Amino acid sequence: MITTQIVDDVVSRALAEDAPWGDVTSELLIPAEARVEATLDAREPGRFSGGALFAAAMRLADPRIQTALLVADGEAFAAGQVLARVSGPARGVLRAERVALNLTQRMCGIATLTAQYVAAVAHTSVRLVDTRKTTPGLRALERAAVRDGGGHNHRFSLSDAVLAKDNHLAVLAAQHGGDVTEALRSVRARMSHTTHLEVEVDRLDQIEPVLAAGVDTIMLDNFSLDDLRAGVAQVAGRALVEASGGVSLATVAAIAETGVDVISVGALTHSVRALDLGLDVGFEVATSSTPTP
Repeated sequence: MITTQIVDDVVSRALAEDAPWGDVTSELLIPAEARVEATLDAREPGRFSGGALFAAAMRLADPRIQTALLVADGEAFAAGQVLARVSGPARGVLRAERVALNLTQRMCGIATLTAQYVAAVAHTSVRLVDTRKTTPGLRALERAAVRDGGGHNHRFSLSDAVLAKDNHLAVLAAQHGGDVTEALRSVRARMSHTTHLEVEVDRLDQIEPVLAAGVDTIMLDNFSLDDLRAGVAQVAGRALVEASGGVSLATVAAIAETGVDVISVGALTHSVRALDLGLDVGFEVATSSTPTP
């Protein structure tokens, strides 16, 4: 769950970036007393995420703006559906509009894409997870969108688990005369008993030396389908098996069917397309014909 503090911090910085010295257009064109009612409308179907961000953008732009979310995070919606309604001072709504849409469109895009991946592997028991390939400063939000799409989260940061990849192993093995098993055992001995140990391999012959160190998860990176099946059989339940690399909507089902336990997909966050949403003013009360500075 993303906290109010995280949401307000991200939205406040975005609003300050977008209007560092005020919204000169609205301040010159729109009367200070003008009020509007507007709707957040879906231009295409998808999965909703980011409701708290949308509401926060409106509230932080002007506390007098009222926001009613009509769809819950994680809920599917159709093209043309009204997702939220807002009402309040026109200047505040217009100031918040771009930030509110930018954040909500991205969150909905991630949730929608994740839901498509989850649906593609629903006939298996595999767990679909994200990666650390997130937008700097937005990780907590993008990870929440993955959950709203039905996916799961990998480690949140470098502080959460030991995940030794190829470059780590190259350095580590050099310190132990090339003995990967001994190197990993040394790591295990210095770890807390509550810390998870995962190791990445890119060849079948690396599996046994890694398993001999007592790892919790073994990541099979960029393996062919045949090698994934062989790797799962070789591990034989001695560790969780994660597949990574080359995962797309076109390939994820076949990868899941090899018997791996986890599939990590960087595309969920690093190359997702923002969903098409719009904020449409449906009713306006003009209280003055002369803009007030």
